[in-house]
Amino acid sequence: MQTMTIQTNLGTIAADVDTAAAPCTSSSFTFLAEQNYYDDTRCHRLTTDGIFVLQCGDPNTQGGIGDDAGSGGPGYQFPEENLPEDAENNYPAGTLAMANAGPDTTGSQFFLVYDDTTLPADYTIVGTITEGLDIVEGVAADGVIPDSGMAPTDGQPETEVIIESLTMSDIS
Repeated sequence: MQTMTIQTNLGTIAADVDTAAAPCTSSSFTFLAEQNYYDDTRCHRLTTDGIFVLQCGDPNTQGGIGDDAGSGGPGYQFPEENLPEDAENNYPAGTLAMANAGPDTTGSQFFLVYDDTTLPADYTIVGTITEGLDIVEGVAADGVIPDSGMAPTDGQPETEVIIESLTMSDIS
């Protein structure tokens, strides 16, 4: 097991990362964190209807959110692992999971689930949020910027969330 600590402009979000169930994903997080890959990036997507997630981890959001937000990655991709069952609320509140653009395209983007969510069982579950879920819930309560996404409930968060640093540490 590892602990992921995400220091944001709004406070600390921490998660237990299951290295046994998601070894490739946790190794990628460790590698990218050591490179300061996530530092000074913004969480670029919030969904507030049907799917309840805050999405982060796109290097294209460093310094701001541009038209290409949501399309960036580390320059490599890998297959999904530790997939849930295809069932209702298969991504419960507090889940830390990986975003992707289809099979075998996992990279650096991840999402924080703040309310029980049902999704296709296509996204790696990395771990569980242990601290700071209230921060994500507060961002969700503030909603999305009008006309920033495909729908009024899907787009750039009204409250800016900047990842100041993301670190990984072993649990002893």
